[in-house]
Amino acid sequence: MTFTLALVGRPNVGKSTLFNRLVGKRLALVDDQPGVTRDLREGDARLGAMRFTVIDTAGLEEATDESLQGRMRRLTERAVDQADICLFIVDARDGVLAADHFFADILRKRAKHVILAANKAEGRAGESGFYDAFSLGLGEPLQLSAEHGEGMEDLYRRLEEIRPEVEREAEEAGLLSAIDNSVDEDGNAAPLPEGRPIQLAVVGRPNAGKSTLINRIIGEDRLLTGPEAGITRDAISVNTTWDGQNYRIFDTAGMRKKAKVQEKLEKLSVSDGLRAVKFAEVVVLLLDVQIPFEQQDLRIADLAEREGRAVVVAVNKWDLETDKSNVAKALRENAARLLPQLKGMPVVWVSAQTGQGLDKLQQAIKDAHATWNSRISTARLNRWLADEISAHPPPAPGGRRIRLRYMTQIKTRPPTFVLFCSIPEALPDSYKRFLVNGLRRDFDLPGTPIRLFLRAGENPYKDKKKRQPNTLDKHK
Repeated sequence: MTFTLALVGRPNVGKSTLFNRLVGKRLALVDDQPGVTRDLREGDARLGAMRFTVIDTAGLEEATDESLQGRMRRLTERAVDQADICLFIVDARDGVLAADHFFADILRKRAKHVILAANKAEGRAGESGFYDAFSLGLGEPLQLSAEHGEGMEDLYRRLEEIRPEVEREAEEAGLLSAIDNSVDEDGNAAPLPEGRPIQLAVVGRPNAGKSTLINRIIGEDRLLTGPEAGITRDAISVNTTWDGQNYRIFDTAGMRKKAKVQEKLEKLSVSDGLRAVKFAEVVVLLLDVQIPFEQQDLRIADLAEREGRAVVVAVNKWDLETDKSNVAKALRENAARLLPQLKGMPVVWVSAQTGQGLDKLQQAIKDAHATWNSRISTARLNRWLADEISAHPPPAPGGRRIRLRYMTQIKTRPPTFVLFCSIPEALPDSYKRFLVNGLRRDFDLPGTPIRLFLRAGENPYKDKKKRQPNTLDKHK
C-alpha cells in the first residue's frame, strides 16, 4: 500500500457504496436510511494499477457532545488526521448544504490533502449540485456515481497527481508498510509467512463489551463504544501489534436470536459478523459474566466450531463479580457440559473496562492458535491407534467385524485426519467421538475443532508385509 484514502462527508452521500466499489467486494453495509456506518472500516482498494488503503467513515454530524453522533464524529476526525488524502463527498442531487460548508472548513484545517467529489451526479438531476460544489472552495469537484461506477477514471487521475507528494511525505516519516492478508473469503488460509498477523474475531451478543475490549487491546479509542446496545453494525477489522505479535482483529455486530432480528439493517449486520468468523483463525467468544452462556452464545460457539475455527471464551465484566471463586468454577463446568464439541477450550476472566486479565487472554489466544496449527506424525498416530483398538476394539454391528487399518493427518487449521477401515459406513458415530476425544486427550488438542473422516482402503503397508519371508512357506 502506498497511501491511505479516507471517505468523508454527511450521512447517506454514498461513502459506503464507493468504498465497496474501490475494494471490489460488498464489505460495508449499504442501506437507504442515513447513518448506517458508525465505525471506521478499512479495506484494500484497487483502482486501475493503483493499490491503496481506503477508510469508510461515519457520516459527519455537527454534534460535539458525548452523544452517539458526537462520538462518531470524533472517530471520523481521527481518520481525517491519520489519512494521507481525504475524499470529501457531497450529494449532487441534494446540492451543497450548510453542513457541507461547515465540514469543508474542518477539512481545510485538518486534512493533509483534500479531493472534492459530487456523488450521484449521473443524469441531469445532479448537474446543479455539481456546480454548487465549486462554492466550497476546495478546487474543482469530481463528478462521480459510486453506484454505477462513473467518474472512476477521473478519480484515478486526481490520485495520481497527489500520490508522489504523499509517498514522499510517508517515506520521510517512515510510515510505508505492507499488510499480508492471506485468508480468503471462504476462510481458507495459506501457510503463515514470517510476521503474518493472527486473524482474530471477537464475537458475542450485543453490549457484551466487544468494541471496548478491542480498544483496550490496541491502546486507543479506535472503535465506537457506549452504553447503547448494538452500536457496532459492520464487521470492522483493525491491524495492531499486541506485545510483539501482529494481529488483525475483527469487531463484529452483536448477534441476537434470529426471532428478534427483524430489521433489514440488523440482518445485514449479523450476516456481516458471521462472515467475519470465516475470515478468522481464532474466535474470542465474549460473554457477560452476569448473563453467561445464553442460547445465542452457544449458537455462536457452535458456528465457530463448524467453520473449523479455534475458540477462546472470555468472560467480561469480571471486575463487577463478587463471588469470583464459585462463579469461575460454575462457568468452567458449564462450558464443558454445554460445548462438548470444544472440550478443553480455554476460559479466561477479563475486564475490558480496566484491562484486567488481558495478558492471560493473549496467552490463551496464542496457545489456541498453536493448537489449531498442530501436526502429528503418521507413525505416532498409528502407534496410538493400535493402542486404542487393543484397549477398546470397535463394535461389530450385525456380526461384521470392522478393521481399523491406518490413520494419517491430511491438513492442519483445524487438525484433520483420515482413518482407513474395512466398512466405514458401519462404524458408529459414538466410536468416532471416542477416537476424537482420544486424539484431543493424548495429543494435547484442547478446545480446537478436530475433523475425522472415514475412508475404505487397505493398509498402505500391506504390500511391504507381503514381501516379508513367509515362515509357513518354508515348512511346506
